[in-house]
Amino acid sequence: MFLRIRFALAIVAGLTIAGCATSPTGRSQMLLYTSQELAQMGDQAFSSMKAEIKISNQPVQNAYVKCVADAITAQVPASVFNGQWEVVVFEDDQVNAFALPGGKIGVYTGLLKVAENQHQLATVIGHEVGHVIAEHGNERMSQGALINVGTQTVGQILAAGEISQSGAIMAAIGLGMEVGVQLPFSRTHESEADLIGLDLMAQAGFDPQQSVNLWHNMAAASGEQPLELLSTHPAPQSRIKNLQASMPKAQATFQQSSYRPGCK
Repeated sequence: MFLRIRFALAIVAGLTIAGCATSPTGRSQMLLYTSQELAQMGDQAFSSMKAEIKISNQPVQNAYVKCVADAITAQVPASVFNGQWEVVVFEDDQVNAFALPGGKIGVYTGLLKVAENQHQLATVIGHEVGHVIAEHGNERMSQGALINVGTQTVGQILAAGEISQSGAIMAAIGLGMEVGVQLPFSRTHESEADLIGLDLMAQAGFDPQQSVNLWHNMAAASGEQPLELLSTHPAPQSRIKNLQASMPKAQATFQQSSYRPGCK
C-alpha cells in the first residue's frame, strides 16, 4: 500500500518538475498555466466584477487612482504586460485592491479611507501588481491542481486498500496541506509582493517609507489579527519588519528616480 502512495507522490513530483520556474526574487516556482490562459481568466473575472459591483462615478476620485496606477504600471516589464492597463474604482467599503493578469486593476473606495496619500495608495497598488509580475495566481492555481491530484489519488488508494482510518488520514492530509503548504505559500506570496511593490513604487517616484505608515494604518483599521500561523497574510508587524529591512535599497532607488508623481 505504501509503495502505491509513493508512486502517486512521484506522479505529482513529475508534474511539479515539468512546470518549474523562478520568481523575481529568485524563489523556485511551479507554473502549469500559460500567460495567455491567465490573461483570459483575468479578463473574464474583471468583466464579471464590473457587472456585479457598482463602479465609482466620481471624476476626481477616478483620476487620482488612475494617476497612481499609471505611474506604477509604467515600471512593469513589457514581458509581463505590454498593453494599456484598465483601472476601475469600485464603490465598496472593502479596504482592498487587486490586480489581475491581462492588465486589470481594481481599487475599492474603502481603501481610500485608509491609504492617506498617493504614496500609501501606491504601496497597495504596487503590491497587487507585484502579485501579477511574480505570477502568484498561476502558482496558486498550479499548486491547487497538484494538491487535488495528490489527495484524490491517495484517497483512492486508501479506499482500495480498505484502510479503516482512511477518513481520518484524508482529513489529516487536508489539514496538513492547508497549514503546511497553502497558508505558508500565501504568506510567502504576500511578502514577495510587498518587496516587488516596494521597488515599483520607489522606481515610480513614490516615497517607499510611506509603505510602513500604510501598514500601521492597516493594522489600526483591521483590529484584532488572527494567529499568523493560520493566516493567509503575514501579520502587519512582520510586513513592517520586512519592509524596513529592504528600505535602504528602496530609498536609494527612490532618490535615483527622475519621477515625482503629483496625484491628488
